Amino acid sequence: MLGTLELPQVQDLTTSDLRAVAEHQAVGKDGSMLQNLGRAPTGVRVRGVATDTGAATLIEELKAQVRTGEPVAFVADITSDTSVEEVLVDDLQVRELAGRPGAFAYVLTLREFTEPVAPASTAALEADILGEADDLLGDLLDGLDITPPFATGLEAFVTPLTGLLERLRAFREATGG
Repeated sequence: MLGTLELPQVQDLTTSDLRAVAEHQAVGKDGSMLQNLGRAPTGVRVRGVATDTGAATLIEELKAQVRTGEPVAFVADITSDTSVEEVLVDDLQVRELAGRPGAFAYVLTLREFTEPVAPASTAALEADILGEADDLLGDLLDGLDITPPFATGLEAFVTPLTGLLERLRAFREATGG
């Protein structure tokens, strides 16, 4: 059963369980360290045939499940040991059977759905960061008060440096450099 849909004539049901492992290599050392990151979501592949009068309706409902991307309940004998309760329809492949009008072969790829964990509250963190930023920027803004006298002090260098580039080019040409 996939939600309220009974999957007809299931011929093959396969589950796949993977462990997520990260490998860390130490610099200048032989070997590596493995870190267990838990298990990946269980995958389920269902292959079957729909041949009754409601086969076209079933295929359309399966396509709707793919489009919505919402988790749906899944019940099968083989998945009772893996504790898969809700799945997402990851892929649907449909093939109309030649010579049999209204008969469809289907392959469903399902992935175990786990409810995402709500992020931790950052309210206290944000208040501390805002206070520290205000302290740092307050000192910075006080230091910006000296910029007008500094900028006007640079005016004394404008006249002597005005023709510097032309004088350097002329010097380079005269010396052959």
